[in-house]
Amino acid sequence: MTVQKVITEQDETAFALKQKIEAHQARIGVIGLGYVGLPLAVEKGKVGFPVVGFDVNEQRVAQVNAGENYIGDVKSEELRQLVRQGVIQATADFTRLAECDVVIICVPTPLTATRDPDISYMDEAARQIAGRLRSGQLITLESTTYPGTTQEVILPLLERTGLTVGKDFFLAFSPERVDPGNKRFTTKNTSKVVGGVTPACLEIAYTLYNQTIVNVVPVSSPAAAELTKVFENTYRAINIALVNELMLLCDRMGIDIWEVVEAAGTKPFGIQTFYPGPGVGGHCIPIDPFYLTWKARQYDFHTRFIELAGEINVEVSYYVVNKVVKALNRNKKSLKDAEILILGVAYKKDIDDIRESPALKIMELLQREGAALSYHDPFIPVIEAHGGGPARLENRPLTEALLAAIDCVLIITDHSQVDYSWVVEKAALVVDTRNATKNAVVGREKIVKI
Repeated sequence: MTVQKVITEQDETAFALKQKIEAHQARIGVIGLGYVGLPLAVEKGKVGFPVVGFDVNEQRVAQVNAGENYIGDVKSEELRQLVRQGVIQATADFTRLAECDVVIICVPTPLTATRDPDISYMDEAARQIAGRLRSGQLITLESTTYPGTTQEVILPLLERTGLTVGKDFFLAFSPERVDPGNKRFTTKNTSKVVGGVTPACLEIAYTLYNQTIVNVVPVSSPAAAELTKVFENTYRAINIALVNELMLLCDRMGIDIWEVVEAAGTKPFGIQTFYPGPGVGGHCIPIDPFYLTWKARQYDFHTRFIELAGEINVEVSYYVVNKVVKALNRNKKSLKDAEILILGVAYKKDIDDIRESPALKIMELLQREGAALSYHDPFIPVIEAHGGGPARLENRPLTEALLAAIDCVLIITDHSQVDYSWVVEKAALVVDTRNATKNAVVGREKIVKI
């Protein structure tokens, strides 16, 4: 769809805000300075917008104000320069929201223990905004959530101020599409979907994102934008589950799943390649589908296909542990008291993010059976103990002595800087969940693949 030009000079509040955005004079507030918020703040600052970052984490606030970068997708020198120039500043003082012409919410949206949406961070951010809401502000929500959140949860909180949406203030949803570690697609060149509560809301939000994003895609409503985001990650979760289920079948049939997937991927049409693995991780794929299934239940609709995919992606963690057991048995070792080195614990390669990593579940299962664990991950210096997960562990240097001392190397995340052929050569046994050892020549008899 195209954006209707509904704002005229007679719409004084909307017209003034739109002009301010087009002139890059609007002050932008970003609530949440994590993997989404900080890159967004930097992109806005790079084109001249003054930016105030808000976070309850005082350490993050101090780091930003010192020009210290902690997000891999942000260029450290760009952040330092923007801070030195006074373009970007951070604060934990939410009264300063009143200074901002635009406020963008980028807070976490986890699941509860029962896999229901936890929108408490989002709700608190909206309440903080509502307490300072004034005429002439645009509020956009970027946190992933279920369809309907913007209009059913955020809008009522803001309207309690007595201000009218589309006239006094403007509200939209534009889902983040951050892919940590992706060198090709960044915040700037990844298409941005946006849906506004009213046509004026859409026009202003579109104008905002059009200043820094190569391609902005308008949709008819916030709910359509919300569903777009959860559909994207549900699509990925289902296809990963499909290839993981095929992996389980191939294991019984004695067929190499990696060979099958790579051969199928040569077809130039009708297939998109997904690879098997030890499970799914990160803040999106393991979580977003459950936002959709939760919302669907309100319409008396059971999303069987999506929930089955979730079950399969959980099941493969148990499959990996069983593979380790069988591999150790082959070497006349039991899992109890076995020395196991986990190689890679981040949820995907070449990033420093451990959120929802399948490594945590697998390590929990191994420890429960009495295995002695250590890990090496060049991006994760320490794993803190948490309920249901592994005990606190510190990263160990990957040395020949370490490999000689352990009974099994379990590759969960295939970081690029590890020499897997060398690992195979020096280790007694390697269980590979990522096909990272495909180029190993010496010691191939020691490799067990999922």
